[in-house]
Amino acid sequence: MNVWWLVLGVTVWILLGVLWLRMHALLVLLVASLLVAVLTPVETIQRYASDQVARGQLSEQAAKSLVEASGPKRLAAAFGQTAGDVGILIALASIVGICLLESGAASGIVNAMMKLGGANRAPESLALSAFVLGIPVFFDTVFYLMMPLARTLRRRTGRDYALYIMAIMAGGAIAHSLVPPTPGPLQVAEILGIDVFTMIVAGLAVGGFTSLLSLFAARVLNRFTIVPLRDPANDSSMAADPSGDTQVGSEHDASPVIAETIAPPLLWSLMPILLPIVLLSYGAVDDMLALSLPQAISRPLRLLADKNVAMGVSATLSLSLLRYAPSRKPGDAVASALASGGQVILITSAGGALGAMLRQAGIATAVSELATDVSASWLLIVAFLVTASIRSLQGSATVAMITAAGVLQGLAEVENLPFHPVYIAMAIGVGSKPICWMTDSGFWIMCKMSGMTDSEGLRTVTLLSIAMGLSGLLVTVVLATLFPAI
Repeated sequence: MNVWWLVLGVTVWILLGVLWLRMHALLVLLVASLLVAVLTPVETIQRYASDQVARGQLSEQAAKSLVEASGPKRLAAAFGQTAGDVGILIALASIVGICLLESGAASGIVNAMMKLGGANRAPESLALSAFVLGIPVFFDTVFYLMMPLARTLRRRTGRDYALYIMAIMAGGAIAHSLVPPTPGPLQVAEILGIDVFTMIVAGLAVGGFTSLLSLFAARVLNRFTIVPLRDPANDSSMAADPSGDTQVGSEHDASPVIAETIAPPLLWSLMPILLPIVLLSYGAVDDMLALSLPQAISRPLRLLADKNVAMGVSATLSLSLLRYAPSRKPGDAVASALASGGQVILITSAGGALGAMLRQAGIATAVSELATDVSASWLLIVAFLVTASIRSLQGSATVAMITAAGVLQGLAEVENLPFHPVYIAMAIGVGSKPICWMTDSGFWIMCKMSGMTDSEGLRTVTLLSIAMGLSGLLVTVVLATLFPAI
């Protein structure tokens, strides 16, 4: 069976399952993986296994076992391998995120950014705060956290409500798709064989420039769209003025900060975010420069530089923040984090299984052959367009990234690739931004939480998502041209 027909069938099934049958993403991905596993001929599996043996990725015995295994067994093995690769990271990142929220540390970070920038630089402060929080915390949670601040700023300034909403999106949504340990970029890095530290560095660079360009686009869109401040809950106790704006309390009482309780010190609040980056940085530097440190020092440092250990240290440190939330027991916080993170681990593992089944079906070889005559810049554009198409049709950025990475993994293996494969991952990440519209649950969250109508959401959220994707692609192409080796 031609591998491209297989890919087409899988893509159609994913779209039908999510959009028409309204199935959970986990079930859709598992069914897609099973279809690929069952329909892949034994001869194709044999060629894949032989190629892996030649590359030193599999032993002769492992290759023989792979060929003899049934489709469901190969799927289960790939599912388990993905869970082993990224499951610990996602679980620990979930713990870090909930501790930042429950302790007030996240609010403290936002308030510090707001005080540093002042009211005149409120959009920049919102975007930067959302970007920082979007690394360990899922974007929908970041949006929930920061929306009260956007509403408060609107009451104080009397304008630019749409800009404040889009500033949060310009920071948080970008980090969510480019910087591990959020599940999308983490799984893309795993599929394409890119180490986590390189993904973090590239994600911060591409994401930072993209956020700046996206914020500029948000300012332009804000000139053409006026969004009044409405009560999203339709609370009758809030009286609306003739312009449609909801008047709540006194304008003079409004303050552009989130209401503060006793919060952790800023440096302590930032440590769970910064510490893993520092530890992973040491590991990367040691790999490149072979630092000659005494073994008594280098061995524990190398242990701490392991991605799972680094995130474990971060999660342990974040639990100490809960002393500022005395009503929240550490055990309850961990249970709550794992309840939400467990679902993400299952979906990510199913996506990894789909990628593995596509690899065994020969998609990597097919993509590599297809890309041999394509220019370097077009490789990135192809990765962007494939991801953007999947995202626009089925809504989920994470599912789009995982699916696209499975289909496009051959691009990262193209011989003589003129730039580091991480740029393919970046193109996939920014390709997951457009188009945020009716099919995306995030679109409805942003509209309903902010009180925007569907039409206003299409003129702000949707258009900004397109601008984010295009600006991210531009940044990726430019950086790949200027710094191909990273």
